[in-house]
Amino acid sequence: MGELVLNSIAKEEKKIGWLLLAPALILLGLVFAYPILRAFWQSLFTQNLGTELKPVFSGLANYARMSGDGRFWQSLTNSLVFTVVSVVIELVLGMGVALVLNQSFRGRGIVRTIALLPWALPTALIALAWTWIFNDQFGVVNDILMKLGLIQEGINWLGDPTLAMVATIVADVWKTTPFISILLLAGLQSISSDLYEAHAIDGATPWQSFRQITLPLLMPQILIAALFRIAQSFGIFDLIAVMTGGGPAGATEMVSLYVYSTVMRYLDFGYGSALVVVTFISLIISVAIASVVLKQLRKVKEAA
Repeated sequence: MGELVLNSIAKEEKKIGWLLLAPALILLGLVFAYPILRAFWQSLFTQNLGTELKPVFSGLANYARMSGDGRFWQSLTNSLVFTVVSVVIELVLGMGVALVLNQSFRGRGIVRTIALLPWALPTALIALAWTWIFNDQFGVVNDILMKLGLIQEGINWLGDPTLAMVATIVADVWKTTPFISILLLAGLQSISSDLYEAHAIDGATPWQSFRQITLPLLMPQILIAALFRIAQSFGIFDLIAVMTGGGPAGATEMVSLYVYSTVMRYLDFGYGSALVVVTFISLIISVAIASVVLKQLRKVKEAA
């Protein structure tokens, strides 16, 4: 009898929970689901305002066109490279910054505030500043390297395909590492210091404590931070648009820039919608793979 009552209460609580979640789910559907469904429907039509004002149903022709679009595949590759490299570096640096900020020292509050400033500044402004930092004639980077005797003449950072990608990654890492560090710092502060003290009494080194206590307990925050940054990095637009505009020769053109160029410059709404749909699917797949990998790492850490 008591079990039936408990089951009934549990069902009622679930109903109440779904009712409370309903407004948020409806809002998410309007904000995310509807635009994607609308983009998919529009991708089934050929509509280029430069040549044809009325949309013409063409089925999957836009997707077939995409399979042979070398520019799209290059932009997708650029987005994947940029995302993987920047997120990995940000996680490593963010962890280091979080560990430092978690220590007790004089002026810690001021240091935490200063560490957060890059994230708070507008991305377009930061991108413009980094453009001048990497300028081949007046940039700070070349000036420092020349004074150290590492180079004899200025390097054209934003004019070389490989170096341009490096420059944009550096700028992105500098801006978004504070976001990672703040998330990880919140997780570090939730770990009891008694665990470290007991581990130290057992003869564990700081590295062992970090590997056996900090990392396993911090994996949920690492997972959240990584997924946030993967989504943001994959769809990056403003930083690249200001620093390189996708150049040189498309070396830093991300999918978001290619979609923008297709829709806003060439007015090809049908093909642009197809690009949006495929980009969205690629992002979902990337986030899912990253989530599985991080969860497996978490299980390995917990087992160790």
